[in-house]
Amino acid sequence: MILITGATGAVGRPLVEFLAGQGAEVRAVTRAPESADLPAGVEVVEGDPSRPDTVAPHLDGVAAVFLHSRTFGETADRLLSLARERGATRVVALSAMNVDDPLELQPSRYRGDRNKESEEAAVASGLEWTSLRVSSFAGNTLQAWGAQIRAGDVVRYVYAAFEESLIDERDLVEVAARALLTDELAGRRLELTGPQSLSHEQMVAVIARVIGRPLRYHEVPPEAAQQAMIGNGLPEPFVEALMARYAAYVQWQQHPVTDEVEKILGRPARTYAEWVADHVAGFQN
Repeated sequence: MILITGATGAVGRPLVEFLAGQGAEVRAVTRAPESADLPAGVEVVEGDPSRPDTVAPHLDGVAAVFLHSRTFGETADRLLSLARERGATRVVALSAMNVDDPLELQPSRYRGDRNKESEEAAVASGLEWTSLRVSSFAGNTLQAWGAQIRAGDVVRYVYAAFEESLIDERDLVEVAARALLTDELAGRRLELTGPQSLSHEQMVAVIARVIGRPLRYHEVPPEAAQQAMIGNGLPEPFVEALMARYAAYVQWQQHPVTDEVEKILGRPARTYAEWVADHVAGFQN
């Protein structure tokens, strides 16, 4: 049995679906099981990983745990200790390639991610562990630019030259599944990226080519972008950290491309163009 935390999110849901498709026994932890809408055959249970005692009743029979870095707050150690006591032998921790950066350059921390804590708890747990150090999700671009592209042909954003080595979430899911189902990746901190490093402007050009529209990137000052993002409801600390990250790494690649995905899966990592082609509807009205 594999226990998945964060089971209804952007990583957890496709991971549950992939594992179920492979015939694995999956127990999905969610705070709202009544609205989880996960595949038939998946055991959906109610629990809050930030309150480990609510998850404890669901740990019996669990061999492996997927530890999502946005789910546990400050309780990862306790959660994994309970899992080990109940017989679990393996943990796969979601982390990030920027875990060693200054906290003020880690915007995802201000959305609840505890990537460093996730990895450290896994390593110290006494379980067989793997850490998935991810670059940036391709899906972030849809969140950042989808509304603008649906409304027109100009993307207004900061730092046209800033580069990301975006990973297709499906590749992350397949690597996570390999780590959960086998011992091939045990004891490793895997630095996972897509196959290309693309600037913001190049990403928009890829979107334009795939969806067949003449999109144009218009660089705006960071101050203006920051005010607009906060005005649209994003938390100010998150936005400040995001702008600081862009400014700190605009002159060089923060996350150089690795070939870990290809080596693990035996095929090339999916390109950003492939990701866009599979998400065209998100960029269209």
